[in-house]
Amino acid sequence: MEQTRAGEYDVFVAARWSVLFHLARLLTGGDRHRAEDLLQESLVKLWFVWPKVADEAPEAYVRKVLARAAARSARRRWWGERPVEELPEVAASGDMSATVAERSRLEAALAQLTPRQRAAVVLRYYQDLPDRQVAEVLGCPVGTARSHAARGVARLRGLLADVIEPVG
Repeated sequence: MEQTRAGEYDVFVAARWSVLFHLARLLTGGDRHRAEDLLQESLVKLWFVWPKVADEAPEAYVRKVLARAAARSARRRWWGERPVEELPEVAASGDMSATVAERSRLEAALAQLTPRQRAAVVLRYYQDLPDRQVAEVLGCPVGTARSHAARGVARLRGLLADVIEPVG
């Protein structure tokens, strides 16, 4: 029984890791290390409730935990990070500078939103969740979730206005 539980959990994590990690990255404004920490924390919480949520909606549970943890961690001033003397070398692969620059620009713009606006925008437009589910994840009424998303999108439009070309 315990091995079956662990096996199902492992299959879920292996299948959904990259999607959940990308969501965590967007929720943290592009901070890869905070995203890894938040995702690990969320997956640990999932492990403890796995028998209850495995047959229902484990991904929805993780999304909710991620969004709440991201909002909570955004209020902290310090995450326990320590500076190091030498940075590790990063492997380079091809020229993806334009893609990386655009992604970095979007992540920087997302980082300027409030945590709740960022969560609402990411859940609504990146995860393509309906307003009702966004409100559920954020723990607020549907109208409030819509308001957070609308204000977040309006702010993003202002921050990214120099590259948006009008149509017509």
